[in-house]
Amino acid sequence: MKLRTATHLGLALLVAVGLSVSSASLLARAARERTASSQSSATKKNGKKSTKKATPAGRRANRRNKGQQTPTADRITEIQQALTKDGSYSGTPTGKWDDSTVLAMKKFQEAHGLNPTGKVDAKTLQQLGLGSTTTGVAAPMPPVSSSSSTGPSKTIASKQ
Repeated sequence: MKLRTATHLGLALLVAVGLSVSSASLLARAARERTASSQSSATKKNGKKSTKKATPAGRRANRRNKGQQTPTADRITEIQQALTKDGSYSGTPTGKWDDSTVLAMKKFQEAHGLNPTGKVDAKTLQQLGLGSTTTGVAAPMPPVSSSSSTGPSKTIASKQ
């Protein structure tokens, strides 16, 4: 009977903790929304539009964008030149990713056993000679700490 009571009490505490975390996050969200709405109402009162973008509290405004970026015109020209060298692209490199570039990319990818999407990816760039030499070789490995590498070597040295 006591075990059952303790179990119920433990579950009740877990639920209470979970609810307090949820309510804390809801309160933080409401505070951010109030801040954003007060900034927009201040803009309406002044009659001027603000050029600054409202950022949520606690976030840095100059954050790096995640994901793959669009290639620059110079990079597209490099890709087109590499496709021309391979014979997949016929024409002069323009620096614009147009339909003929997509078709050439698909042709190149198909000829080299890659997925013919017509899009730039790491393995395609590697095949074109424009990418990293380690792309797709193996999964990234964490760095080896210096303390773990010195321990076994001392043991080996002492055994010899």
